[in-house]
Amino acid sequence: MLLNFDRLGWWKYVLLAITLLTAAFLLLPILFIAALSFGSSQWLIFPPPGWTLQWYGELFADPRWLESALTSFKIAVIVTVLSVLLGLVTSFGLVRGSFVFRDALKALFLTPMILPVVVLAVALYAFFLRIGLGGTLTGFVISHLVLALPFSILSISSALEGFDKSIEDAAVLCGASPLEAKIRITLPAISHGLFSAAVFSFLTSWDEVVVAIFMSSPTLQTLPVKVWATLRQDLTPVVAAASTLLILLTIILMALVAVVRKVLKQ
Repeated sequence: MLLNFDRLGWWKYVLLAITLLTAAFLLLPILFIAALSFGSSQWLIFPPPGWTLQWYGELFADPRWLESALTSFKIAVIVTVLSVLLGLVTSFGLVRGSFVFRDALKALFLTPMILPVVVLAVALYAFFLRIGLGGTLTGFVISHLVLALPFSILSISSALEGFDKSIEDAAVLCGASPLEAKIRITLPAISHGLFSAAVFSFLTSWDEVVVAIFMSSPTLQTLPVKVWATLRQDLTPVVAAASTLLILLTIILMALVAVVRKVLKQ
């Protein structure tokens, strides 16, 4: 008989306690940041002596913060589009193709997920500085694309592997061209993988700070870089407000992924 949770006896309370402690360890810092963003003190003091929306007002009134947020959004959207397109083509090759060193090539594409980010950032910074892309929008997009592409490949490849190719072959036998069969049959069937790839690519670019610090310039900064630079100069609660909005967007997008994936799989 398989052992289930109800048959664990008092051990289930131990597991439940460990789960709650782990969740608290992960969530409490986020809750602290959110609370500090509403604090009335001009410093990052917990617990806050009072509550106010002043820091959110200052955040939205400062054009430097808005410009950084717009830059982050612009880069993230471009990276998302490129990552999904390149990830789709690459996934078809890795899943459908049969060639030498296919597994090695797949591992190579996933290297940015394993390599320490700071090592990758230094390498990209040195290379882009040499070819004149340091501190440019193009440099930002390429560097963030390197980080986002593995997530697209994983999501789309997983969806492709779960798709029955015989359905696509049947469409071809019924008169559709191979390209038309892929567009009208395969792509809708793996739409949950495409959507996941898009969201994870967006969040990878939107939240990236280490590579962005190396790629930034005085006139081109993303929102995470702006948060980091402000923290080094002043512990203002405006930083907590910006961080809370970053976290909120991430939570909303992750919840959206869960809902859409559930709907698409029905």
